[in-house]
Amino acid sequence: MSHAGPGKKSRRSFMATSLSAGAALWAAPAIVPATVLGANGPGNRIQIGVIGVGRIARDHDMPGVWKHDLARIIAVSDLDSKRLADGKKYVEAFYAKRTGQASHDVAMYGDYREMLSKPEIDAVVICTPDHWHAKPAIEAALAGKDIYLEKPTSLTIAEGRAMSDAIHRTGRILQIGTQQRSAAQFRVACELVRNGRIGELKTVQVGLPVDPSGQVEPEMPVPPNLNYEMWLGSTPWVYYTEKRVHPQNDYSRPGWLRCEQFGAGMITGWGVHHMDIAHWGMNMEYSGPVEIEGTAEFPKSGLWDVHGPYKIQAKYANGVTVFISDSYPNGIRFEGTAGWIFVTRGSYAATSSDPVPAGRAQEALTASDPKILTPIGPNEIHLYESADHHGNWLESVKARKQPICPVEVGHRSCSVCLVGHIAMKLNRKLYWDPAREHFKNDDQANSMLSRAQRWPWGVVES
Repeated sequence: MSHAGPGKKSRRSFMATSLSAGAALWAAPAIVPATVLGANGPGNRIQIGVIGVGRIARDHDMPGVWKHDLARIIAVSDLDSKRLADGKKYVEAFYAKRTGQASHDVAMYGDYREMLSKPEIDAVVICTPDHWHAKPAIEAALAGKDIYLEKPTSLTIAEGRAMSDAIHRTGRILQIGTQQRSAAQFRVACELVRNGRIGELKTVQVGLPVDPSGQVEPEMPVPPNLNYEMWLGSTPWVYYTEKRVHPQNDYSRPGWLRCEQFGAGMITGWGVHHMDIAHWGMNMEYSGPVEIEGTAEFPKSGLWDVHGPYKIQAKYANGVTVFISDSYPNGIRFEGTAGWIFVTRGSYAATSSDPVPAGRAQEALTASDPKILTPIGPNEIHLYESADHHGNWLESVKARKQPICPVEVGHRSCSVCLVGHIAMKLNRKLYWDPAREHFKNDDQANSMLSRAQRWPWGVVES
């Protein structure tokens, strides 16, 4: 097995290769699939393939999709054949219980690219590890599929930019899985801020969880059911150990979440959720900070090496300063000249293993003065309203309209977290140009906007 590739693909060469490989798919005009037209009868449903059928897919995304009559999950894909077979049984069991018939046959694909080649698939839900977000999303768009993508949007800013560009060029509908946007308290909080209930917005405090470090783990034989070479994808080859990947006997929280090789830790894991809301309230959804600095503790040994306790300060061109830290309560606190608003998830959890302390659920929406929480009037600013994140995506696919969290908004929420992670690594102030997505006069920081890509799994050149 080769552990290093012969080279890296640029964004242009990746797109050219993908377009060439998908020439047959592009031979037909980009039209709305027949299955999304008409009423929600059996022949008019959006036919869904799920890429990655682990914890988040089973606990959150597949149930979020299959509860809607507008959609039907007809295929699953996973690099772990045990999980793949489990995923098939899981979906088929749901539909059998729902319909009273055991006739719903779910197709299985060990390689998601084969799934993307199937014309009967209208859209895909991508529930893979962070380092496998951008590439399948781009390839799905090139194959004419609409996409629901779990956050964070990308592993690097370069990947996120390539993905957003691909979605816009192909005209596909992509929803980022920042489901807080479809929870009423977050929208209401942002509407209150945007309508001046707390006066002029000055600061935002974003409180996030933090992950523990881990011990050194021994090398283990790769399970025969796992395509580990492909699972590593664009990242460097490292030996297999179970706590680096995912549990083989259950669907508890996987170890890759705590390995910097595959993500950035909680700064993106939960940070994208909360920064999405911060940007929404700040009216900065398509921009980013102009100055950023951060500090963090990083483990000096052990398998799990994402950041520990941290603090980031980001200044925006509109004069607002955002503070991000694990030392704040989990949620978003908007502070203005006339008071503050705090919003959080309350008792909600996306999965049973979400790292939220048991018994410490907070009130979802509070303010320094109850008068701040008066309802928004008909002539005030009203933001995009969604009561169901997966449902909003499906309706957007059917209507060919933008969902509540489209790709560029998700990319920008992820970008500020990734820029903050770079500041944490360098431990100094950085000057960011959100229009050019480049640091000003800082070659070292700019070199961290992408990562080296292991052939043949790369997306963009570092």
